[in-house]
Amino acid sequence: MKKITIAIDGYSSTGKSTLAKQLAKELGYVYIDTGAMYRAVTFFAMQKGLITADYFDEQGLVNALDQIHLEFQYNGLRGFAEIHLNQKNVEEAIRTLEVSRLVSQIAQLSEVRKKLVEQQQGFGRSKGVVMDGRDIGTVVFPDAELKIFMTASPEIRAKRRFDELVAKGQAVTYDEVFQNVVERDRIDTTRKDSPLVKAADAIEFDNSSVDRETQFLQITALAYEVLNRQ
Repeated sequence: MKKITIAIDGYSSTGKSTLAKQLAKELGYVYIDTGAMYRAVTFFAMQKGLITADYFDEQGLVNALDQIHLEFQYNGLRGFAEIHLNQKNVEEAIRTLEVSRLVSQIAQLSEVRKKLVEQQQGFGRSKGVVMDGRDIGTVVFPDAELKIFMTASPEIRAKRRFDELVAKGQAVTYDEVFQNVVERDRIDTTRKDSPLVKAADAIEFDNSSVDRETQFLQITALAYEVLNRQ
């Protein structure tokens, strides 16, 4: 069966990564978490003192981009590829609220986007890939055979993210998570370079009141439908 490219875009905390991992496993495809790539660059900038809550040395980060090496290494125990920054596994380190608060600023930089989009296109050149992010169906793979755009209410997304962080032992409040969700939506949808928009040929999926299993079954059916047409 001919392989395809599946692009999953949408707002933060809509479960894009969970769905993408499930689809990749079902189809035997490679899964690429582009959000993790932007988070890893953010983590690098934080470590180097290039960005804080009230300071961002944009040019400093641009000048340091050649010091950033990202790769995904498959973890058989977890069943998906984890991101490594300069040969160090940072899969968990990049999932904090502190990184979430700053990642949209990093993602606005055209130089960062150019570097990462080139890598992402390289990952998917042979097809057989499921990639999730903000601009996969519009910029990275505009010719993807299947494009999904995921959305849900900000309140529901904040609750999901809050529960996830608390389960990991992080000391956060629902209100600060909700504010982060709203602010990331604002930045992601209004940035000049590759803003978050639904591709004209993407299928919108609102999972505000849909459980993960039902969502997986419905979107897997769409994937097989497209594959059967190839």
